[in-house]
Amino acid sequence: MLITAILILAVGTYAIRLSGVVLRDRLELSEPLQRLLPMSAAALLAALAGTAALMAGSEFAGFARAAGVLAGGLLAWRKAPFVVVVVAAAAVTALLRLAGVE
Repeated sequence: MLITAILILAVGTYAIRLSGVVLRDRLELSEPLQRLLPMSAAALLAALAGTAALMAGSEFAGFARAAGVLAGGLLAWRKAPFVVVVVAAAAVTALLRLAGVE
């Protein structure tokens, strides 16, 4: 059952990617829509990242995780090395949880 679901999702993903290549010359998009598509992809990725960062299952993951994500995001924005970003985010989350903040 699990292998079947994985194979179906893989074929669907491949078909979507292939349709972009095949339909590129046949489909004419308006100029405003061409400008909107990259922004919509960024918005979708931001929504997925926000959901993954702030939710644990169907519940709020807690303020400690949110603070860790915020600390990591600020360091990444300031162009800190990746290892520093990850360690700082984990440290902020761990210290807040150690202090009793959930």
